[in-house]
Amino acid sequence: MTEFLANLPLAPVPDDLTIPQFVFDHKHPLRPARGDVPFFINDATGHKVSEKEAFRRTHALANGLSRRWDVGDKDVVCIYSPNHIDYPILIWAVHRLGGVITGSNPAYTVEELIHQLKLTQTTIVFTLPPLLGIVTAACKAVGIPLERIVLLDSVSGTSHVSVDQLVEDGLKNKLNFTEKKLAPGEAKTKVAFFSLSSGTTGPPKAVAVSHFNVVSNVLQMTTHNLGAELAAGVPPEKRRFRVGDVLTGVLPFFHIYGLVMGIHQMIFTGTTVVIMPKFAWPDFLESVVRHRITSLVVVPPMIVLLTKHPLVKKYDLSHVHFCYSGAAPLSGPLIAELAKVIPNADIGQGYGMTETATAVTLTEPLLKVGSSGSAGILLPGVKMRIVKADGSLARNNEPGELFVHSPSNALRYHQNPKATAETFIDGWVRTGDEAIITDNGELFIVDRLKELIKVRGFQVAPAELEGHLLEHADVADACVVGVPDDFSGEIPFAFVTLRAPAATRAASSVNEANAIRADIYKHVADVKTKYKWLDGGIEFIDVIPKNPSGKLLRRLLRDKAKEIRAAVVAKAEAKAKL
Repeated sequence: MTEFLANLPLAPVPDDLTIPQFVFDHKHPLRPARGDVPFFINDATGHKVSEKEAFRRTHALANGLSRRWDVGDKDVVCIYSPNHIDYPILIWAVHRLGGVITGSNPAYTVEELIHQLKLTQTTIVFTLPPLLGIVTAACKAVGIPLERIVLLDSVSGTSHVSVDQLVEDGLKNKLNFTEKKLAPGEAKTKVAFFSLSSGTTGPPKAVAVSHFNVVSNVLQMTTHNLGAELAAGVPPEKRRFRVGDVLTGVLPFFHIYGLVMGIHQMIFTGTTVVIMPKFAWPDFLESVVRHRITSLVVVPPMIVLLTKHPLVKKYDLSHVHFCYSGAAPLSGPLIAELAKVIPNADIGQGYGMTETATAVTLTEPLLKVGSSGSAGILLPGVKMRIVKADGSLARNNEPGELFVHSPSNALRYHQNPKATAETFIDGWVRTGDEAIITDNGELFIVDRLKELIKVRGFQVAPAELEGHLLEHADVADACVVGVPDDFSGEIPFAFVTLRAPAATRAASSVNEANAIRADIYKHVADVKTKYKWLDGGIEFIDVIPKNPSGKLLRRLLRDKAKEIRAAVVAKAEAKAKL
C-alpha cells in the first residue's frame, strides 16, 4: 500500500479548546508574543483593534447575545456580509456561547440565501443595512423572526438592533452565561462552522467544520513554516511569518481560505489583518501601499492583475516579503512576472478545500519561489493516497484521484448522508481531483476529474491549456471547457478575456478579431498535441466568472459554449445544404 506522508511531525494540537479559547486563552509553545501588535485594522478608517479590545468586544457581544436571545449550542448564526471589522468578533462571541457560525456570500440572491438558512437551520442573521432587503425576504420565507436580524453597522430609523448596541448591553450588565469547558477530545466533534461548498455541481452543501479542524490547520501551517525555519536557523526577521507583519484581509471570510488562513493563521503568528470589505482594483494597490502591507494571501485572478495591469508600475511594492496563492495553480511565466512585481517576496502556493478546512499542502518554507504548477509539499499530520482508475494505489509520478487524511478534515456534509458517504470515507476525504506526487514529494493537481475533456478517448486537462493561454501576450484570463463533437466526442473550447490593447483591436473590426483568434489558436497548436487544439472555438468574453475562492465556474461557461457550438454547427449544416 502506497501512502504519502509529511516530512515534519505535527506540533501538539489541543483537543479540548474552542477556537476563541485557543485564540485568547491558550499559550501554545509555537505562538510568538505579539506585544502591542494590533489584531486588525479597518482599511477604510485606519482604526486599529488591539488584542485587548478584541477580547473585550468578543466577551461583551457574547453577553449581549446571551441576554437578548439566550444564544447557545442550539443556535446557528448566519453572517450575510462582506468582510467587516466585527466579523471575527462575532465568530468568536458565538463560539464562546457554544453556537455555530455559517458565513454567507453577500452576493447571494434571496433564493440562494433561503437555501442556506434552511439547510443550516439558522436562528439569527447578521448583515449590513444595504443588504437588509434580501435578508428580510429570506428570513420571512424560512420563518426567522425579523427581530432576529442584527446590523453590523448602526443606522438610524430602523428597529433592528446593532452589534454596537449588543456590545453596550453586554458591557453594562452582569454576566449572563457560563462558558463551556470542553472535555478531552470534544473539540474534534463540536461543530464550529457550517461552511458552504462551492456549489459548482448542484446546490451548495454545508460542510461541518469542527473547532479542532481549524486549530489543527493553524498549527499545521505554523509547524510547516516555523519548524523548518527553526531547524535551519533562520532568524526571526527573515522568517515567512514575522511578528508585526501586515496582511491583506481581502479574501472573503465566509470562505474557508479567508476564514482559516486569512484570520486565524495570521492572528496566531503575530500578524495584523487589514480588513477590506471586498477586492476592488485599484483600491487594493492603494491599501497595500498605505498600510505598508508585507503579506499577500490571494487567488490567481488577483495575481493576473498584479502582473499584467499597467497601473501596478506606479506603486512601490518592495515592502511585500511574502505572497501565497491558492485555488488554482500558477504557471511558470506568471510566477516569473510576479517575482518582478514583488522582488523581495517569497512566493508560494497551496492546495486545500472546504472539506479539508483548509490547506493540506504548501510550498516548501525555505524556497523563495515554488515550482511552476506545484501545490507544494504535505503539511505536518497529512497523509495522501493517489488512487488509480482500477482502484490500486499509485506510486510517485503516477496520476490518479487524490484522497486526503488530515486532522483538519471536516466532519461531514450537514443533513446530507449520501454526499457524506461519497466524500468522507473512514477518515479520508475523496477530493475529486486528479493529481500526482513527484519523487521530491510535491503535489501537482492535474484537474478536476469531472472537468477533464475526453477527445477521442484522450484526456485533456483544461488547467494545462489555460496556463498556456495565459502566456499569450494578448490574453488576460482564460477558461477551457469541452463541447460535444460528433467525431471526437468532445473538443476543447476556450473563453478568453483579452488585455485592453487587444480588446480595442478586436472591437475595431471583425477581421482584426478573427486575426487575434487565429494567433491564439496557433499559440496552442504550435506546442500541444493535436487533440488539445482549440477546435471547438475561441470566444472573447469580458470577464471569466469565478466563485469567491477564485475557482472557475466552468459549468456556466460549459453551457454557454454548447449553445455557441450548436449555433455554429447548425449554420455550417444549413450552408452545406444550399
